[in-house]
Amino acid sequence: MSGHSKWSTIKRKKGKADQERGRLFGRLIREITVAARQGGGDVSSNVRLRTAVQSARSSNMPVDNIDRAIKRGTGELPGVSYEEISYEGYGPSGVAILVETLTDNRNRTTSEIRHLFSKHGGSLGEVGCVSWMFDLKGLITVQKNSVDEDKLIELALEAGADDVGDESPDYYEITTEPSKLEEVRDSLKNADIPMEAAELSRIPQSAVTLDEKEAEKILRLMEALEEHDDTQKVFANFDIPDEIIAKLGK
Repeated sequence: MSGHSKWSTIKRKKGKADQERGRLFGRLIREITVAARQGGGDVSSNVRLRTAVQSARSSNMPVDNIDRAIKRGTGELPGVSYEEISYEGYGPSGVAILVETLTDNRNRTTSEIRHLFSKHGGSLGEVGCVSWMFDLKGLITVQKNSVDEDKLIELALEAGADDVGDESPDYYEITTEPSKLEEVRDSLKNADIPMEAAELSRIPQSAVTLDEKEAEKILRLMEALEEHDDTQKVFANFDIPDEIIAKLGK
């Protein structure tokens, strides 16, 4: 799974990790609304909604905002109807890219995402062209300076995690089967271990290693896709050596 966390690492170093509060809240509200629409407004029985609400709370979203988003999803309040669309394509150097969106206008979003791929040296592909390269996993991120490694490994594996990786210089990354994400997260929470994130992620089965020039090109595309208003998450299968990440992050 080498390289699967590079984009998250780079966003942190470049200060791009959803630092704009309004954009982050907008994405969370859309996710809560869609989760409530699909599975109902009861967080105890709707796993997707429960995960979205927990993410919103950890981001300090006001309770009223969360409640209104749930009610829009269940129809108790009027609101926009969002459609889930995933876009697949290739970036420079043949990097596979998967973009998850929530949109109220499919035609507009498709046109704009296609334009971003083309503008930055990539190409939007057909459904299924790269999604087979990614596995759906639970991913929990923990700062290395906040926990003892042995304790973290023991707790995570006992709770059902698949692996605890330390490829990042600053973070441990715990991967789980999707059905085990909540159980592992709750185990860490009960042990008072702070988590940066706990979410479902698309983990690439293999990675394309990039040099500095190739990295600059792919990062421009990744940033453009991330900044699109309808984007929820972007996944890619590139790997960039740590020394290049450090240089580009300055």
